[in-house]
Amino acid sequence: MRHTLPQNPQFYVTAPQDCPYLDNQVERKLFTALYGTNTRRLNNSLSKQGFRRSQNVLYRPSCANCNACMSARISSRDFEPSKSQKRILSKNSDILRAVNPALATDAQYDLFKKYITARHPNGGMSDMDADDFTAMIEETNVESKLIEYYAKKSGELELISFSLVDILDDGISMVYSVFNPDFKEKSLGTYMILDHNMLAIEMNLQYVYLGYWVKGSSKMDYKKRFSSLEVFTNDKWVCVSKSKITNVNTHKLDQQKHGMPIYLPSEE
Repeated sequence: MRHTLPQNPQFYVTAPQDCPYLDNQVERKLFTALYGTNTRRLNNSLSKQGFRRSQNVLYRPSCANCNACMSARISSRDFEPSKSQKRILSKNSDILRAVNPALATDAQYDLFKKYITARHPNGGMSDMDADDFTAMIEETNVESKLIEYYAKKSGELELISFSLVDILDDGISMVYSVFNPDFKEKSLGTYMILDHNMLAIEMNLQYVYLGYWVKGSSKMDYKKRFSSLEVFTNDKWVCVSKSKITNVNTHKLDQQKHGMPIYLPSEE
């Protein structure tokens, strides 16, 4: 029997599970699959509404009792680096950037395992093998790229960090980033965001999408150090300093979270 896919995206909500960012909280995600001929427009549209991509799935938080987890982006044209960020750019002036197709390599996987072991040994990616890693990089039906960074070591170029990104119609979405934890003095995590911001300007794009920012989570605290940071809350993007974050458990809020509108792109 032949089954036909539905014409419009179907949305689902995950079962509650422990929140990875805040203690004594649970999380749920609203998600839909990316398929068909409209995937680029769907990724563009939903990314502007706080969704993130993981392989061929788009998702955003849909938690009943908390709205602390918000999609964040930098307005590239308005961004002004701080003094410390200017120093990071200066001390990494020898790093070389390469923009490549979303194809996995052994060097990337080796760096990924080193990064996970040092920074997230108990996380959900700690048991990913080479096939899982390849799927994370290559299973994409939108415009994705690998931004790789190299430093010279003993006369040869060494891969020290990379970022899997989606190229949206208004910006660069940083899907997943990895850096060599041995290069602490280079502040590679911050440097990559700064350089992606410069890349967005070079590509005449307005935003760099950073994933989620969670107030009160030490894992996410670094994102608020970037000027012109915006977050998606109450169905719109606002400056992070103007966002309102609450942690209340009411049936009314539950209805509001699941009732937030989703705007789909046209098929044309």
